[in-house]
Amino acid sequence: MATQADVGCETLSSERAVALYRLMSKVHHADQRVRKALSSGEIAMSYWPVDGQEAMSAGAALALADHDQLVTTYRGLGDVVAKGIDLPGYFGEILGKSTGLSKGKAGAMGIYDPDHGIAWTTGIVGAGPLIANGIALAASIRGRDQVVLVSFGDGATSIGYVHEAMNLAALWQLPVVFFCQNNAWAECTPVAGYTRTEHLSDRAAGYGMPGVSVDGTDPEAVYGAVAQAAERARSGGGPSFVEAVGYRLQGHYFGDQMPYADPDELAAKRANPPFTIYRDRLVDTGLATEAELARVDAELIAEIDAAFTAAREAEPPPVEELTQDVFARNETELAAPTAEHAAIPGGETETLGLVQAIHRTLDRAMAADDSIVLLGEDIADPAGGMFKITAGLSTKYGAERVRDTPIAESSIIGAALGASLAGLRPVAELMFVDFLGVAMDQIANHAAKIRYMSGGRKGAPMIIRAMVGTAAGPQHSQAFEAWAMHTPGIKVVWPSTAADAVGLLNACLAEDDPCLFIESMKLFYGGGKGPVPTADYLIPLGQADIKRRGGDVTICSYGSTVHAAVDAADQLATEDVSVEVVDLRTLVPLDLATVLDSVRKTRRLVVAHESVGFCGPGAEIAAAVGTELFGVLTSPIQRVAGTYTPVPRAATLEAACRPDAARVVDAVRRVL
Repeated sequence: MATQADVGCETLSSERAVALYRLMSKVHHADQRVRKALSSGEIAMSYWPVDGQEAMSAGAALALADHDQLVTTYRGLGDVVAKGIDLPGYFGEILGKSTGLSKGKAGAMGIYDPDHGIAWTTGIVGAGPLIANGIALAASIRGRDQVVLVSFGDGATSIGYVHEAMNLAALWQLPVVFFCQNNAWAECTPVAGYTRTEHLSDRAAGYGMPGVSVDGTDPEAVYGAVAQAAERARSGGGPSFVEAVGYRLQGHYFGDQMPYADPDELAAKRANPPFTIYRDRLVDTGLATEAELARVDAELIAEIDAAFTAAREAEPPPVEELTQDVFARNETELAAPTAEHAAIPGGETETLGLVQAIHRTLDRAMAADDSIVLLGEDIADPAGGMFKITAGLSTKYGAERVRDTPIAESSIIGAALGASLAGLRPVAELMFVDFLGVAMDQIANHAAKIRYMSGGRKGAPMIIRAMVGTAAGPQHSQAFEAWAMHTPGIKVVWPSTAADAVGLLNACLAEDDPCLFIESMKLFYGGGKGPVPTADYLIPLGQADIKRRGGDVTICSYGSTVHAAVDAADQLATEDVSVEVVDLRTLVPLDLATVLDSVRKTRRLVVAHESVGFCGPGAEIAAAVGTELFGVLTSPIQRVAGTYTPVPRAATLEAACRPDAARVVDAVRRVL
């Protein structure tokens, strides 16, 4: 481990010393202003004090260039203030006011101020480094002279996300500085209570990057270490880990009396805080006068108080703001009714399977748009993906744009998300939909919420490709589309044919919101094969398709189960039963209007899907249709879905678990 003496900090000039003091003072007095307002009852909010950590934020911020990017945490007042955040907008945001940076929607846990290099803030401990990697990846691909500093607490080093991120950053030599603010407490637990590691920076060596521990109460030491790490990153040397060691002088949250701390130790630390120590040092060494520093303090106190007062007196956001900024076009989970649905174009066609159709679409898109990058496990050549969907693309477009990743799903999605924040359009592959669970934090807590938490200023234009397996057992064959449907901010797409896959994937590639694009392994081997126009085209999301016309009963389905519905319709036609098959194609936005139009005509509905029936998408569709067409329906709606079991490996049991044409036929007979 390198220590403070090893980082080569030169003696700072008077100008730089005062600049460090100015940033420390700004952080110190901003923190004090918030705590004063909370103590007096002037405001009420959740707050995480940074008293004692001013030197960490000040030293790190001064070591960065203006265009360098910061990713920090919910307890990041010091970091964002030192980086130069818009103070009125910041205070407005943490107070939940309409003047806030994100219109009061995100609060302290989602600060975003790209004009001042604040790329993202997260309320999930340890999640930031994953996103920082993606921002750094975009900078690397675009050739930007940009460093990303990701700030996190010592407690975050116990979380796997941080280790995944360090490994990926080192592997790809990304321009990231991992900045660990070790304030001696992981919330209420001392360092010795959660690790046997003496210096957290020692862990860096395990990932092939330099690590250094410095005195986090000394802004000059922090500045020197971060400046050295930033220069290394900027010159192509890859990431570094900087641990700044200090002591938090306040509770984890405002109101926390710190009963877990030794009272004598805490009293001694509070009697000699880092801000006062540095102030005295500048005066004692002649780098600044008492009067000069007093003027700095007075200017900053006035600026902070004016910004805070303006935020406190601002209006809260109107109730109408609640439903804005979930998606780019302020859509809801339901698609807007449309009189004319887009049709697959005529003309010359070629016969393609689902694998070939997706491959062709990605190939053409990458040729037309160099912001499209692919990330996933084994997707580059010679493997070309588990099912060869990306075969040949890394040879054609290079390893920079088609990137093999470690087996680390959170890293894959986090990097894709960060890259989308920085202007790329990533397509991330999760080998199976089952692995959504591994990466669900990055999907549900981050990707889905970027637009809302930024107040509509930024989206996450990224695609997550994932496959529903078959004959692969309980952990590789599940269908989890309902998880994503229940998460506002993600669009969910599941094609049933190669022709639909092309148009829908092109639509996802043009979206400014994250899309989950689900593929059926069952359709990889012939089921989805058919004629596909050679010309490119787009099928707008939220437009269902009538796969078969009929007048007696509607079967509503999507994905591979559409084929079971069509087979059932063929069988029932021999009994003079006319079945209309509606292929939803997208689940969010959901084209309920087309389903309702069909059911008004047939007056009967069967909903079929392969995922579990209990609380599945079919329940939502049945409830919506039942409510809207209660007086029209001639019989109860029937649902055909997967059993409330894991998906078994044995072929006989899996066949009983999944809905098939026979079960759909039985359901139609019941409604008739």
